[in-house]
Amino acid sequence: MGFKRTPQQSREAQQRASRRGFMRRMATGAGVMGSTPLLLQGCGGGDDSAPLSPAPAPAPAPAPAPTQASTPFLHGVASGDPLNDRVIIWTRVSPELAQAVKVDYTVASDAAMKTIVKQGSFSTDAGRDYTVKVDVQGLTPGSHYYYRFSALGHDSAIGHMRSLPLGAVDRMRIAVVSCSSLSHGYFNAYQRIAERKDLDFVLHLGDYIYEYGNGEYGAVRNYEPAHEIVSLADYRTRYAQYRREPELQALHAQHAMVAIWDDHEFTNNAYPDGAENHQPATEGDWGTRLKAAAQAYFEWMPIRVVDPAQPTRISRNFSFGNLVDLVLIDSRIEGRDVQLTPGSIKQDQAGFADASRSLLGAKQEQWMTATLRSSASAWRLLGCSVMMAQLRSIPGKPNASGANSYFFSDMWDGYSPARERLFSVLRGTSDQIPVKDVVVLSGDIHTSFVNELSSDSSNPDVAQGGYDPATGAGSLAVEFVGTSVTSPGFPDNYVAAVKSYNPHIKYMKGSQRGYMLIDVDAKRVHTEYWYVDTVASRSAQQSFGQAYEVMRGSRRAVTAGQL
Repeated sequence: MGFKRTPQQSREAQQRASRRGFMRRMATGAGVMGSTPLLLQGCGGGDDSAPLSPAPAPAPAPAPAPTQASTPFLHGVASGDPLNDRVIIWTRVSPELAQAVKVDYTVASDAAMKTIVKQGSFSTDAGRDYTVKVDVQGLTPGSHYYYRFSALGHDSAIGHMRSLPLGAVDRMRIAVVSCSSLSHGYFNAYQRIAERKDLDFVLHLGDYIYEYGNGEYGAVRNYEPAHEIVSLADYRTRYAQYRREPELQALHAQHAMVAIWDDHEFTNNAYPDGAENHQPATEGDWGTRLKAAAQAYFEWMPIRVVDPAQPTRISRNFSFGNLVDLVLIDSRIEGRDVQLTPGSIKQDQAGFADASRSLLGAKQEQWMTATLRSSASAWRLLGCSVMMAQLRSIPGKPNASGANSYFFSDMWDGYSPARERLFSVLRGTSDQIPVKDVVVLSGDIHTSFVNELSSDSSNPDVAQGGYDPATGAGSLAVEFVGTSVTSPGFPDNYVAAVKSYNPHIKYMKGSQRGYMLIDVDAKRVHTEYWYVDTVASRSAQQSFGQAYEVMRGSRRAVTAGQL
């Protein structure tokens, strides 16, 4: 099953129909409505007095990436998937000769690397693209560590990481990012995050790389390879290019990353059986491409293999003491049915109400439900790559049959029965109590949103399952959607119109790139939107946009001040 482009359908025609093509037209005004210096200090997650605002004096632009003549560690270091007793550490070596390489690693409790707590060796070769990934175990919960690799007579940069805490926890602070199209500009948001000393880790919600060739989506910078990536060698080359970016190296060296993929780690609008941007006649077997993309992702990203028997499973959860359970779901590859249309979707079209269609797949949906219901933490953060809230399109009014239209069929709007099953978990059933204090974190759409989630935000009758935008009655949870690192979103002159047909949207900003800052304590989840001034060139400037909070026991978003 699945939507496939026929030989008569050009790439341009499909891009016009797809969400990515819609974003491209909006960005160009054609849309119609109607080894850099490291901080290496400890994070501030346990220090309530530490300011969230970065230092006012901007840091200098990062230095150029090293060359192979100076070090074999051209792609920096990284850490990820922290647990209370272990963290993944990562690097890659670039040997002059194609041969197996022994890489030593050292983990210390101090930045000077004097108090060594773990050390060992790892052998890498071309079979794993010379990547190194070690799951360092036996760590102390809630502790800061520093790590370094050595190989071929050279030492890598020193990285910093923190294990997750156990037991009573007062506070958690993370940055949330997604959608870094290298061809659309420079990763200034990554550098601003790297400069922060107040983060426990960074959450990446997908589109870490993009698959396009030069000029196909963005034209600020060229890709390696120049063509759309399809083979394992292509995907590895693209990751290698991304990981030479000094801003991304700085982020990875300073903070552990927790990541899930979206679609561009594979190709646009991917699902288990195909993708909008895959043509078997010219690009070969989809299963081969999917396997290659997943292999390169796990080679290059500092994350654990969740299930060796199911190599494309990425859904997993993390506990931050008794404060937060972070539940990450895969909305693309594990169980998604093909989207009904390549672009927008109507409520009365065939298949819209088909309860058998799934965004997550039955197994993942059951796992998510059980994980949410069994959580005993103060908060449950649900990380998802695509936006959950309804996004009715302009004109957005019901059509002649009384049905609504929605912008994008590949978001939860295109899988409404699956979304309603999740909402029933939040609402509670006859034999299950409601799951409360849930906050959804999403990416993908390149636009900042704060949404109150309900089954039918267009129905003002709360008694009949509707939603009251004035009081928040009927809201089941709040969703914070981050903008992109570089990829273009909705122009700001769309905002008033979009919000008028979507009263559950409390905040929307499409023109600015940046990141979300999430600060959690027992009383509230506080979210700040931070924006860089440009992605057209390297810049050290950022500005505070807006802040919203969700209070414990509440299911609505309220404006807040900058911390």
